[in-house]
Amino acid sequence: GVGGRLATVTVNKQQYESRGASIHALSLHMQDFVKILGLKHRREVAGKSAIFSGEHFVLEETDWYLLNLFRLWWHYGISFLRLQMWVEEVMEKFMRIYKYQAHGYAFSSLEELLRSLGGEAFVNMTQRSVAESLLEVGVTQRFVDDVIAAVLRSSYGQSVLVPAFAGAMSLAGAQGSTWAVEGGNKLVCSGLLKLTKANVIPARVTGISLHSSEGRALYQVHYESPEGQGSAFYDMVVVTTPLHPSRSNFTFENFDPPVADFPGAFQPSVTSVVHGYLNSSYFGFPDPKLFPFTSVLTTDTPDLFFHAMDNICPVNISAAFRRKQPQEAAVWRVLSPQPLDKHQLKTLFRSYYSVQVTEWQASPRYDAAKALPPVVLHENLFYLSGVEWLASSMEMIAVAAKNVALLAYNRWHQDLEKIDQKDLMHKVKTEL
Repeated sequence: GVGGRLATVTVNKQQYESRGASIHALSLHMQDFVKILGLKHRREVAGKSAIFSGEHFVLEETDWYLLNLFRLWWHYGISFLRLQMWVEEVMEKFMRIYKYQAHGYAFSSLEELLRSLGGEAFVNMTQRSVAESLLEVGVTQRFVDDVIAAVLRSSYGQSVLVPAFAGAMSLAGAQGSTWAVEGGNKLVCSGLLKLTKANVIPARVTGISLHSSEGRALYQVHYESPEGQGSAFYDMVVVTTPLHPSRSNFTFENFDPPVADFPGAFQPSVTSVVHGYLNSSYFGFPDPKLFPFTSVLTTDTPDLFFHAMDNICPVNISAAFRRKQPQEAAVWRVLSPQPLDKHQLKTLFRSYYSVQVTEWQASPRYDAAKALPPVVLHENLFYLSGVEWLASSMEMIAVAAKNVALLAYNRWHQDLEKIDQKDLMHKVKTEL
């Protein structure tokens, strides 16, 4: 705690659960939380992936690691090695944030955070595309069109024109080092909320107004609940819902200069959970028993109406669990830009028992804005969700949350030596 009353304005329950159900990666912060909460790592279930062009598979995974490497080399030369080196270099620098935060350092802007990790090169990665960056280090255009495009379509529902930093985070998560919580990743959120013993007010925030008390800013949070309208005063407020015109539904009052909506939009995404029989013939396998893949990614082909699909497993996996055989009815998750119509469902499935559809604003549309949102909106009014414009994942949100907590603490106690410091790698080494 920082000594004052703290309010957090967050997204509504439906948005929170849909996001938690759709993101697989857990950061180092989140792994620490998992240990504290006594949660378990969900057992992995083996499965093979492939990339579909709309007419044929351009790349297929096998059970043999060396054969997979040979196929990558045969089709794309050493592009996959250059990709891996590029991603590892970015991630090695990004991992510095955990050392910085362990020593209590915080950053008042996203630009300062990036500079502390990778200098101006990291800042520039928010302004240029992942395709441009990869071509520059020797990755071929064919590899970008086939593999990089497929990964970004499955994670962000967008093209290889997304910024390089967001692309690097997505590609790092696609390398198989991520893991999930038994019972569902949402247990991390509910468990942390219970652990903090926070006073949760189940209401919709309608606005925040600025007041003052003894020369210090005081924030009045207005809200609506089934019991009616209410408000409360806080010394600090952390806003964790996107402040963009398409998402923000509350106002700021008495602020000078005013707190305005930020430019940009979010990428709509549709998740369809289908219980049915896969139409393997569409993918070139007339005999469904021979279809070997549990995950299908797609290239950026105009006629393709879905981004990716995978045979999903329960959030609790017993020792006796086995995947359904290809010819059996299974539960598939289909990611698409628009809701699937009956013809499209019939294209992917011979028949199906049920379809559950969730439409939501999954991540920022990265071509919609170039400027990064601020972290500090006012003296003790902080904004968490702007980090999604760097990259959208649980990893980034966990990092941003700890940064805001440290920033609030350091500003409250006027410990300016812990904010926006230069040459942090040297400082951290000398503190050891």
